[in-house]
Amino acid sequence: MASRSETQRHRSRLWYLLPIFLSIVGGLVAYFLLRSSDPTVAKNALLIGIIITAVFGAIAGAVYLAYLNDMNLVRERLSESKIVDTAMGKIEYADVGHGKPILSIHGAGGGFDQGLITAEAFFDEETLQSHRVIAPSRFGYLQTPLPAGDAGPAAQGDAHAVLLDALGIDEKVIVLGTSAGALSAQEFTIKYPDRVSALILAVPALWTPESAAEGSAEIGSDNFIANIVMRSDFAMWVFTKVAYSQLLTYVGVPENLQEKMTAQEKDDAKKLMDAILPVSQKVDGGTQEAVNMANKERLALESIRAPTIVIDAKDVVTYPGSKYAAEHIPNAKLVAFETGGHLLVGHGEDARAAVQDFLRKQEVLTQLIQQ
Repeated sequence: MASRSETQRHRSRLWYLLPIFLSIVGGLVAYFLLRSSDPTVAKNALLIGIIITAVFGAIAGAVYLAYLNDMNLVRERLSESKIVDTAMGKIEYADVGHGKPILSIHGAGGGFDQGLITAEAFFDEETLQSHRVIAPSRFGYLQTPLPAGDAGPAAQGDAHAVLLDALGIDEKVIVLGTSAGALSAQEFTIKYPDRVSALILAVPALWTPESAAEGSAEIGSDNFIANIVMRSDFAMWVFTKVAYSQLLTYVGVPENLQEKMTAQEKDDAKKLMDAILPVSQKVDGGTQEAVNMANKERLALESIRAPTIVIDAKDVVTYPGSKYAAEHIPNAKLVAFETGGHLLVGHGEDARAAVQDFLRKQEVLTQLIQQ
């Protein structure tokens, strides 16, 4: 049988669990309860609580300072935009370069900055040097507010036209609609045929009567990310640091493709993921996006007269819509990669080459017609 002193000693050690699990609060509780009966354990418990609190405080402080630093960089990046008052309200946009205009329409979770990034992804350096890229923030994203009335793809298409009017651009534009931005790109092209010289639909989230094949990469299917992470700047920032792979899966790049990404593709993906911040200024846009996706309907694709190229991968949920659009838009070209996910992993150069070849052929054809 254990002696009385051994039993006391054993019980005394258990008091250290209080500061270990409750830090300073537990240390104070142990100290005030034991200071008379066992002052040594009482002081040690308090000291443990202070040390653990200090350590966690230092870690939390360092994390928060890193967060503030990254958010300052985000604010600096967003300062590059401009805002114009139009008949449809304020519209935020970026205006980069000189030459023939390109209207780059961003996808879900984006803004004007994502529009610029996707323009760089699908146009080669030669094209970017000779063109002017106009990248708007769609309704509910960043500094473009949701209108009081309709904010669907058709209204967004009208907003694109109004923005071009406000900028004095009356010549035809090349339209790049990426992911969810392809809906308003189609609407704009159908309603304003005389303003579009070419239509590029990149990994577009379009209507289709078909279902995606089993095993296709899903987009936005993680409810925790959609409902919690995508509503808090800090939560999103933490997620990019500790669950980056899960975030890539959320945007349509499954883990098997992530393992095959080159260093350049990883850098490009990170740039795109970083541009999702600040999510706090995109909540309205994301909510409207969900409405747009739920209410997708067939458009008059046969009425599109602009030369069109559709680019997608067969292993992502958007592919059936891409295939259907290419089959019903007159003379549209479909570039379909066997794999690649929503970021076309392994096919970035191929996609740019396809767009460059498409634009070159359209330019030659236009010159022949003018002659």
